[in-house]
Amino acid sequence: MNLGQLLAGVRLKQPLSPELANLSVEGLEYDSRRAGPGFVFFAFPGSRVDGREFARDAVARGAIAVVSESPAPEEGTGPWIQVEHGRQALALASRNFHGCPDERLLLTGITGTNGKTTTAYLVDSVLRSAGKTTGMIGTIEYHLAAKVLPAVNTTPESLDLHRFFTELERAGGTHATMEVSSHALALGRVYGLRFHTAIFTNLSRDHLDFHQTMEAYFAAKQLLFRGAGGPPPAHAVINRDDPYGRRISPPEGTQIRWYGLGQDANVRARHISSSLQGLRFEVQAGKMRFPVESALIGKINVYNILAACAAGLSYGLAPEIIARGIAALRAVPGRFERVDEGQPFLVAVDYAHTDDALRNTLSMARTLGPKRIITLFGCGGDRDRAKRPLMGQAAGELSDFVVLTSDNPRSEDPLAIMNDALVGIRRTDVAHVIEPDRAAAIARAISEAGPGDIVILAGKGHETYQVLKDRTIHFDDREAAREVLRSFGYKDRK
Repeated sequence: MNLGQLLAGVRLKQPLSPELANLSVEGLEYDSRRAGPGFVFFAFPGSRVDGREFARDAVARGAIAVVSESPAPEEGTGPWIQVEHGRQALALASRNFHGCPDERLLLTGITGTNGKTTTAYLVDSVLRSAGKTTGMIGTIEYHLAAKVLPAVNTTPESLDLHRFFTELERAGGTHATMEVSSHALALGRVYGLRFHTAIFTNLSRDHLDFHQTMEAYFAAKQLLFRGAGGPPPAHAVINRDDPYGRRISPPEGTQIRWYGLGQDANVRARHISSSLQGLRFEVQAGKMRFPVESALIGKINVYNILAACAAGLSYGLAPEIIARGIAALRAVPGRFERVDEGQPFLVAVDYAHTDDALRNTLSMARTLGPKRIITLFGCGGDRDRAKRPLMGQAAGELSDFVVLTSDNPRSEDPLAIMNDALVGIRRTDVAHVIEPDRAAAIARAISEAGPGDIVILAGKGHETYQVLKDRTIHFDDREAAREVLRSFGYKDRK
């Protein structure tokens, strides 16, 4: 492939010279350390580091040209191609270089504030129950056919996406399910992709440190349904009960399946039974009705299951196959994940890290009929400060005892973060304690529990680290809780 073919469709500031256009391309990179002879290097402006700083290194390693939306630096770096949008250029070039794998794979994209991960696991389980060889990309991990890979970003850079799709094709894959973050949509990581099915879960306050306003956040989400540089999805699956969901209007030609609990949803749940053992309900989709059972619990998972059922229907799968796929998924890491050492109370680790997610989790826990709910939570540093008192208020209103602690304080003072959240807690009269050491806080929360109580360790979920000001340390809420429970002697009581 030559450089002209690689950049086909990319908006250039100036046309390529014939000499440049005919240069043979051996690869492309946005990390100069991985560039090699014959490569094209893509340099992005960043909030902390400008990719142009690494252009010299890429050229020294053999790169034949640099592509950037920024003008060339004064010092020479070889051929410099300025484009209108750097990440969109990388997305289109990656697609061209890898032969457009999204035209052969059937892609499901899932966006929204809460529920993306669980819905992705459910959709993937449904597709695998149909005998498909699948890939899945999300917050916790990536699945490539039979392989499980560590997740770097919720949605990787476009070049990494196309590498993943190409490898999936080589493994015989036919379907890929991916979480599509608002960052990925706004920055152009999924630009140009062809989605078969796009799913919207819900929208509530999050990531305003990046988007600034809820309308900008929502606008980013809508890009998935309008075609972010590619065609609009063939099918849209949208939560009819969410006020933002009702505002989404995919273009003509996209088949919409509205899901929810209300009468105006055309994929809805009826006769819901919820317990500690899971969920059981009937799915009504037009004239079609079929039962589903799941080990997942709570109202939020009714919505996630409905979204996965609607996605299965978008692929023409039979109800019994969809139901089998729903039942096959027993748990999702860090999503109301139970830690059981034989104790007479429930301990659950959950990723809830926004006020809306925390309310959903605690409301769901309340339906299980506990004597008391004991909630541990913290707020992330270097993120939207305005949500901290909202999280504190949610915890206070829906819990019987609250332990306020640290959660990835990053460069901020943990006590300053906790003071922000404390404002919300003090709007309620809930009993509470403050413990910045998360391990000690988990021990405090569990020590408070008695028979029939529920302890919720919220915020970190599947994460296995704590990001401090000067370093990142290993920390896993599940491991910490298990250690505390065993220290209390519960292991011997199973």
